[in-house]
Amino acid sequence: MKKSFIFLSVFFSLSLAYSQSFNGSIDFKFYTQKDTTSNVYWVKDNLVKLDQYSRKGNNVEGSFLFDLSANEIKFLNPKRKLWGKQKSETPQVIKGECVVTKGGTKKLAGVKCTEYTVKNVVENTMIVYWISEEQFSFFMPLIKLWNRKDKQSIYLGQIKGLVPGSMPMMSEEKSLADGKTLTKLEVTKINKTAPAANTFEIPAGYTKFEQ
Repeated sequence: MKKSFIFLSVFFSLSLAYSQSFNGSIDFKFYTQKDTTSNVYWVKDNLVKLDQYSRKGNNVEGSFLFDLSANEIKFLNPKRKLWGKQKSETPQVIKGECVVTKGGTKKLAGVKCTEYTVKNVVENTMIVYWISEEQFSFFMPLIKLWNRKDKQSIYLGQIKGLVPGSMPMMSEEKSLADGKTLTKLEVTKINKTAPAANTFEIPAGYTKFEQ
């Protein structure tokens, strides 16, 4: 009886994890003090494509292909029709201490989000995250694989206890000194239609870039 209970517990845990996986596309904008860029995540199982659009027009300026099973990143350069392997960056070391506080909840992009604030006095930085814990199981492994140096990515890692499906629907980086917004990320649209398999393939006619 005990073995049967353990088996059923594991089965339902795996079923829950599977049901929380996300297949579809996520549109988001990234704002800085000088610019605004549009981006789209395309997700199918453990494959993710990030399209970064040109500042003027609807053309894709560059893309990244993430294989979360193989821990591999590739880049695509549409203008030059090149592709290559992208190395993970070495993240910057945080100076001082990050203090995390948890706030209330609200809906963003149609999903329930919880507020988390990360403050660091030494780095004169405060980032407010509104994080969904619904179904975005691709996001945290992607952030870990990519190892980006920007503070929005680094400070997110200071929030402990987030469930595997967590993803910020909005995050805003501010200066503690004057309260000015430095960067802001905001999800604008979520589509749950799974992308075609060839979305994650290197397009025909692309040449591999050798460093």
